[in-house]
Amino acid sequence: MTVEHAVLPEVFATNDDKKTIRRGTLWSTIAHIITAVIGSGVLSLAWSVSQLGWVGGPVALVCFALVTYVSSSLLSDCYRSPDPVTGTRNRSYIDAVRVILGEKQAWLCGLLQYLNFYGTGVAYVVTTSTCMRAIQKSDCYHKEGHEASCEYEGNLYMFLFGVIQIIMSQIPDFHSMVWISVIAAIMSFCYSSIGFGLGIAKVIENGKIEGSITGVPTISVPLKTWLTFQALGDIAFAYPYSIVLLELQDTMKSPPSENKTMRRASAIAILVTTFFYLGCACFGYAAFGNDTPGNLLTGFGFYEPYWLIDFANACIIIHLIGGYQLYSQPVYAYAERWLAEKFPESGFLKKFYGLKLPFLPDFQLNLFRLSFRTSYVVSTTGIAMVFPYFNEILGLLGGLNLWPLAIYFPVEMYIVQRKVESWSRKWVVLQIFSSLLMVVSAMALIGSIAGLIEAKRS
Repeated sequence: MTVEHAVLPEVFATNDDKKTIRRGTLWSTIAHIITAVIGSGVLSLAWSVSQLGWVGGPVALVCFALVTYVSSSLLSDCYRSPDPVTGTRNRSYIDAVRVILGEKQAWLCGLLQYLNFYGTGVAYVVTTSTCMRAIQKSDCYHKEGHEASCEYEGNLYMFLFGVIQIIMSQIPDFHSMVWISVIAAIMSFCYSSIGFGLGIAKVIENGKIEGSITGVPTISVPLKTWLTFQALGDIAFAYPYSIVLLELQDTMKSPPSENKTMRRASAIAILVTTFFYLGCACFGYAAFGNDTPGNLLTGFGFYEPYWLIDFANACIIIHLIGGYQLYSQPVYAYAERWLAEKFPESGFLKKFYGLKLPFLPDFQLNLFRLSFRTSYVVSTTGIAMVFPYFNEILGLLGGLNLWPLAIYFPVEMYIVQRKVESWSRKWVVLQIFSSLLMVVSAMALIGSIAGLIEAKRS
């Protein structure tokens, strides 16, 4: 039986901003961050280290970890303004930029942020399809031998992932998906640990450490340059989570102040992820050297034990199902909030229908939510079918995300909010920090675009 409601029923009570009580804790935030950070990017890090070599690779991983922590610390102070503890809440990244830097900057930030949300969704569709095919390949190689021709079409798996995400997209908001983030974080630990362990086992089996100081040799200097830039882009994609940081911070209860809790959560999550990143990347490169695959668990550097490879890829798939929603929910929320304010009398936007489904809790169906979110998932799935290139897409997204969203806006907002004087010592340090990362971001973007064009041509 369907019952029509004028508005979505209130689930939470109100608090200091007259909206909803936030129930997020330090540990739920850590789970959200790990879900956002340890994603498909971890699988490309061994390849990235193989391009950068034994010196450049580990140094780049540690440096990006430090950059991510500095960025998250600066941005966490922008959740409230003008005071980071007692000021008015900025419930999203765009809101913070609009309040602190102005409308024009907010428009640019929104364009880049939602482009990254969308691109990450595309990357997750591609990665999930790769993992599904890897499970089939693993079983085939186990039965037919490592020289067998075990090739499978990926579009069917992208379609299946899209169907799952259409269903998952009806989850109302971040408050309703804490359990999904917890499961996804557990899956992250599982497949990262498996990649870590298989790398160690392969090094022991080989009896030596592969690789070199300069990384994989290439036929020309330009090619080495593009691959180095692309490797930086892959690492840049693996770390920052600035595009969802303030949305996550908006789920936190206080006291203690949200920025203090977020800094603690960021420090713990980044330490954990860096440990796994260094383990997977360095032992992966040590195991395979110049033959390091682009995707550690699907490139078939490892064949046995095949069941463990299957389990690891299944963990990745489960994680990416939740990770896709983590990066899509801010898009859904912004579109629904903006249109509701634009058309306050629209029944299509505001009417909810209570559905009683067998063996399931009561479900609140909104026709706009169903149509918009379904269209969003369909579009990301379609783009993934056209550009199914793992490393190149990750590098492109890393280059797009790194400087503008993870560095430029947090630095500029911090300067304005804390009233840092121009040409003071702190101002100069922050500008140097921003300028250096701008150069790195541009290098990553150029290398990844070149790689994407080459992959499409070939």
